[in-house]
Amino acid sequence: MMQISITYDSGETQLYPVGVKAKEAISHAGNLQWPLVAVLVNNEIKSLDIELESDCRLQPVMTNSTLGANVYRRSLCFLLAIASRTLFPGRRLIAGMAIGTGFYHYYYDEKPVTSKEAAALSDRIRQLIAGDIPISLEKWPWEKARDYFNQSGQKDTLALIENLNDPYIPLNECAGFRDLHVAPLVGTTGTLTTWELLTYHGGLLLRYPHKDTPTRLDPFEDVPILYKISEEYKERGRVLGVGSVGALNRLTTNQDIAEYIRVAEALQNKKIASMAEQIASHSDSAKVVLIAGPSSSGKTTTAKKLAIQLKVLGFEPIPIELDNYFIDRENTPLDQDGKPDFECLEALDVNFLNQQLLDLFDGQEVDLPIYDFKAGKRKSSGKTIQLSGREILILEGIHGLNDGLTPRIPKDSKFKIYVSALTQLNLDDHNRISTTDYRLLRRMVRDYNFRGHSAQMTLCMWPSVQRGERTYIFPFQNSADVAFNSALDYELGVLKVFADPLLRTIKPSVPEYAEARRIQAFLDNFTPIPAQYVPKDSILREFIGESDFHY
Repeated sequence: MMQISITYDSGETQLYPVGVKAKEAISHAGNLQWPLVAVLVNNEIKSLDIELESDCRLQPVMTNSTLGANVYRRSLCFLLAIASRTLFPGRRLIAGMAIGTGFYHYYYDEKPVTSKEAAALSDRIRQLIAGDIPISLEKWPWEKARDYFNQSGQKDTLALIENLNDPYIPLNECAGFRDLHVAPLVGTTGTLTTWELLTYHGGLLLRYPHKDTPTRLDPFEDVPILYKISEEYKERGRVLGVGSVGALNRLTTNQDIAEYIRVAEALQNKKIASMAEQIASHSDSAKVVLIAGPSSSGKTTTAKKLAIQLKVLGFEPIPIELDNYFIDRENTPLDQDGKPDFECLEALDVNFLNQQLLDLFDGQEVDLPIYDFKAGKRKSSGKTIQLSGREILILEGIHGLNDGLTPRIPKDSKFKIYVSALTQLNLDDHNRISTTDYRLLRRMVRDYNFRGHSAQMTLCMWPSVQRGERTYIFPFQNSADVAFNSALDYELGVLKVFADPLLRTIKPSVPEYAEARRIQAFLDNFTPIPAQYVPKDSILREFIGESDFHY
């Protein structure tokens, strides 16, 4: 019998027969502190059900890791889809965006979910979990998978596999229900012990644990502004006629993508114009527009396009760069690793900024500062400004929504805008697209094009970026006067052209390989869209280049 050698984190090696299941081989890794949900095979995440065919390094993936938490959450969505198909076979359940620590789901027919229906779904999920039913990975011939999804009425999944030409299609199977295998799920339903299903705005909120507390749920904290964005974007999806990747791919294949892009861009510009009108309606009191949002949300281009719309309405927007208000580097607070923390609020000279704003509101002339990043000191720019009546200040930065940035400025003098990229596009009904992945791809492409960073470097830095967002941005998002969704659903097809070659430079010997392979597999679902179709003033140009704007 042929054997393979498996190496563990401890450095030990163990011989197994060829074709051994990962869930059997990983048992040699010893006792694990947290529930096991998947494995890393040579730094690539795989299902526990996978058969090992050659020598490899094998590591456990548990619920307290980012990779493990994502597996756990996808698996919960899979169980909800099974429960819904069992109880309400005639209704399409759509997985939506994350709101707090939960995924918003709704039915395509838009009939509100009753408390009784939610309770029935919860009971069915509990039954599935109590049965500790295996979740198996199957591979079906392309034709057989196509026929299955056609007969089961999963039209979005059918459209998605039309873009695939692999001879075998991977499926997840549990209790006779099958769905497309987009990424690994847990090995058995019994692993999924921590969850909650709530009615929420006519739909459902499927709550999951945070990776730092994988065995308990944190109290629910609503984020109304995200739900509002979700509703606006659902409506935009109906206008555009595209709600899934398969539908987008059909447009690309049929060469209808150029018209779709024009309409998508026009709808986004209309929203920016609407925001400008809202600001104008508050212009008697609101003198400063504060724009904030997580990394790679397109805040800078949004600010520039908003300035144009304000000019159309007869105002004179004046941008003020918050980076020029850094305190001298020698006084910058240190983070937990003893390095300068340029993201914390205390890295800015808040008092100086507020005094300049108050002086401007009083009609005084102000000498704007500029920060010398080479010397690490602030100095005069030699540029002065003064407000005479039609000027509106625009400040864009991570702390814009935090009143700690502008504590001396009256509330009615501020107009706050939260910018994020929150796509309504799904892979199919049951497999959502992570908004975090959306922004990560934008940043990866921009970092390579304009900052000289490799894809591996971007992936390495991303967890730190996310920590900063959770600390300095997300807690303040509900304080915004208006939210702007900068996502353009077609852009993932464009970003694929740029990102795929970058991801291929990341090799199995580095930890970032697991994320690189996961994102590559995700991008495989998209038909490439040439960048030539992207307008020069598009927010997407901030990341791929050749924009009409200067950054």
